[in-house]
Amino acid sequence: MEIIRAKYMGFCFGVLEAINVCNSLVEEKGKKYILGMLVHNKQVVEDMQRKGFKLVTEEELLQDVDSLEENDIVVIRAHGTSKKVHEKLKERKVKVFDATCIFVNKIRQEIEIANEKGYSILFMGDRNHPEVKGVISFADDIQIFESYEEATKLKIDLDKTYLLSTQTTLNKRKFEEVKKFFKENYKNVIIFDKICGATAVRQKAVEDLAVKVELMIVVGDTKSSNTKKLYEISKRLNDNTYLIENEEQLDLDIFSGKKVVGITAGASTPEETIMNIEKK
Repeated sequence: MEIIRAKYMGFCFGVLEAINVCNSLVEEKGKKYILGMLVHNKQVVEDMQRKGFKLVTEEELLQDVDSLEENDIVVIRAHGTSKKVHEKLKERKVKVFDATCIFVNKIRQEIEIANEKGYSILFMGDRNHPEVKGVISFADDIQIFESYEEATKLKIDLDKTYLLSTQTTLNKRKFEEVKKFFKENYKNVIIFDKICGATAVRQKAVEDLAVKVELMIVVGDTKSSNTKKLYEISKRLNDNTYLIENEEQLDLDIFSGKKVVGITAGASTPEETIMNIEKK
């Protein structure tokens, strides 16, 4: 059986940077924490716990039920966090190492600039995703939507100026439809397109591969937004698409009669996990 890897897959720059931040702190003395899941991958998080990091949630911090003490080390996860949590960490006088992805930070900064100018914000993304929750907390006046259908129903005041932005891991094809709608109907909407470059090329790579193989394996955590997008894109093009987290979940029966298999992986999936699946 031939196994073909997608041209672009696995760890992205932001994930590598977050992991590097943690690894650089392993030898530091004192207690070390990560705010939430460093990245959306259980294996990565478990590896950091083995290296001495504890997890603290935003809820624990905001409700003052955490065990943080002054000068403890806290790493902010790759997805970033909310304005309130940033303020709380400063108040608690801990040593903060911000591993927020550079693309997420750019969107946050653009929203803050738009706020200062008095613009309203239109934001496309998953309301329940940590990245989105964090970014939108920096907006004063915001409407959030998840689809083209929802975008067409937004209330747009022609006397106001709007900034349209998006979650970094959004399906690029879907956002293109939304951009086209606003360009054709509203001259008072400024579009800030910062879908992560790594996300875009991974989505294009899975599109190219899914139509060439008999079966596709998408490797990644089920909580990972970009992994789920890869699965959705592949499933649309190849019904024999499976999302799995590790080799233990791999059902070998699905390969019966298949000669050419494609494989891709989310941006927070370790190479070791991919290789273990390929070996099995």
